[in-house]
Amino acid sequence: MNIHTIPVITIDGPSASGKGTIAQLVANKLGFHYLDSGALYRLVALKSLQSRIDIDDTVQLAGLARKLDTVFKDNQICLDGKIVTDEIRSEQCGNLASKLAAHPQVRAALTERQRAFRQPPGLVTDGRDMGSVIFPDAILKIFLTASAEIRAQRRHNQLIEKGISANIADLLQDIEKRDERDSNRSIAPLQQCSDARLLDTSSLTISQAQDTVLAWYNAICAKTSA
Repeated sequence: MNIHTIPVITIDGPSASGKGTIAQLVANKLGFHYLDSGALYRLVALKSLQSRIDIDDTVQLAGLARKLDTVFKDNQICLDGKIVTDEIRSEQCGNLASKLAAHPQVRAALTERQRAFRQPPGLVTDGRDMGSVIFPDAILKIFLTASAEIRAQRRHNQLIEKGISANIADLLQDIEKRDERDSNRSIAPLQQCSDARLLDTSSLTISQAQDTVLAWYNAICAKTSA
């Protein structure tokens, strides 16, 4: 089977926009595989912290990225045989992952690992450059966003639900800094592809956003099979 005939839906967007939640729901609905590309960068971040590797040591970081012993299964993420699903969602890992993602060597080390997730019957993936760099031939590309204030509130709610104390003002500042860093990096910056559809979820429920993505995908499938 030609791998390029396997359908891919990419959902890119800024931090805390809800792209991961929507991508996973759409994947479950379609029976597709799901790739949380950001988790790979967060895993590198966590491993670098554990190994005490300097953020600017790109050689060691790239080597670490290539050799990551990680498993994605049943909504859990394991690193070196240990479940780290919640650990990699910390603000520390998120901010460090954003900085790591600016290193070309780290991105190159993770590119093939991401593309390997493209398996039958299809893939839904979310990240920053899924449609622009990793899967440029995706059947449907979406740029999913929301206002920084809405995203800070959502992140705050997520942390509180997990019993983690958080300050909305600090979260908003972190999100704005990450947006600027992700958008201005020289390699694969966060941006809406010319062929990506914009989906602003500021005033949408999770169900409405999911239904919008599914409607777009079904319309494309109906058009190509006509």
